Amino acid sequence: MKHPDLIEGIDFYINKDGYIVLTEKYHLEKGFCCGMGCLHCPYDTEM
Repeated sequence: MKHPDLIEGIDFYINKDGYIVLTEKYHLEKGFCCGMGCLHCPYDTEM
């Protein structure tokens, strides 16, 4: 299920294994690190 505010190709993409990958743009708009070590996270991981 997709969140209605997210736009594929801008906020996320589907990788070759079928997983949703959030983009750097998405993370910057979120405004903080969630600590999960996301691939495109622009923040220092806060684990």
